[in-house]
Amino acid sequence: MTLHIFNPEHDIALASGLQYFTAPHAGRALRKDLGWLPAIWADSTDAILVDDTDTAERGLKRLKVRTSCNQFVKTKRDIALSKLGCIDHIEPWGWDAALKEQLRRYGISEEVLPSDEQIAKIRSLSHRRTSAELLCAIRMSSPVVGEAKECATSEDVDTLLKQWGKVVIKAPWSSSGRGVRFVDNELTPSLVGWLQNALKNQGSVMVEPYYNKVKDFGMEFYADGKGHIDYLGLSLFHTQNGAYTGNLLGTESYKETEMSRYVPLPLLEQVKTITCQHLGEITNGIYKGPFGIDMMIVSSTEGFDLHPCVEINLRRTMGHVALSLTKLINPTNDDEIVRVMRINYEDNQYKLKIQRL
Repeated sequence: MTLHIFNPEHDIALASGLQYFTAPHAGRALRKDLGWLPAIWADSTDAILVDDTDTAERGLKRLKVRTSCNQFVKTKRDIALSKLGCIDHIEPWGWDAALKEQLRRYGISEEVLPSDEQIAKIRSLSHRRTSAELLCAIRMSSPVVGEAKECATSEDVDTLLKQWGKVVIKAPWSSSGRGVRFVDNELTPSLVGWLQNALKNQGSVMVEPYYNKVKDFGMEFYADGKGHIDYLGLSLFHTQNGAYTGNLLGTESYKETEMSRYVPLPLLEQVKTITCQHLGEITNGIYKGPFGIDMMIVSSTEGFDLHPCVEINLRRTMGHVALSLTKLINPTNDDEIVRVMRINYEDNQYKLKIQRL
């Protein structure tokens, strides 16, 4: 039996590296309000660990989509009294030391939990330098744009700022726009303070040239942990001030048609192939599970360019949620059925809504 967990605070917990971690209010609220999300992809014999079973049941009912799984548990006692003694697999949103410690306290067998060494390796792979390495591998054989360099000192950052003029500075681990700063020509005193704090806490920062983004999108994958990567589909999503707001729900052919307005589809195929090969090698023996890569279309003098690796999310993403939800609302794979999945904050609660395009 598989136990599913939606832990949206994962990125911040991963950045902290702490075994005992208290998520910020927004992360705790998301986990409570949307803890039922794994019901969208879980099997009928699975269970979902939530903060509040009543909230989960109401959230799933509000979605008005038939799912296979509706077994929610919230406490150590629930787990003990349910049929969950036969848990042989855990599928969280993402693995980090804090989640492992929580599950250990809940009585989950160490046999089905990742080792501390594996957690450390997953955290290391989640560093933004992995994205820079993949970007470099893609650029070697594909006509794409994008560059990222790791800097360990403020002087290194200043050198790139003088070279590129306008840059984006990113902390190695961050979440939904947190830990990202846009710098135009010079480091202001407040930016210097933020930079020094990031260097002190995380050891380095990643610096990239600024690009004029036209469209966000991504690709979703699954790593088998043995060196093989499966491509799952495109993710066409929206952000506001760096934070996720929603995903398009449509067939792959519909999404490919949308993307063909900006880049040739053979180029996307080439990027997908290189990504599967490169990440298959480095995740082998370390990470098993879903992951996504954020990409973007940027404007250029000749039209549009493809930036194939803005960020690697070594966890499940809202793009995976969208892919699973599309199968539920469109089982016939009809290109005419197109919806938008949005995460709204209404009445002091986060809600997932499906709306017409």
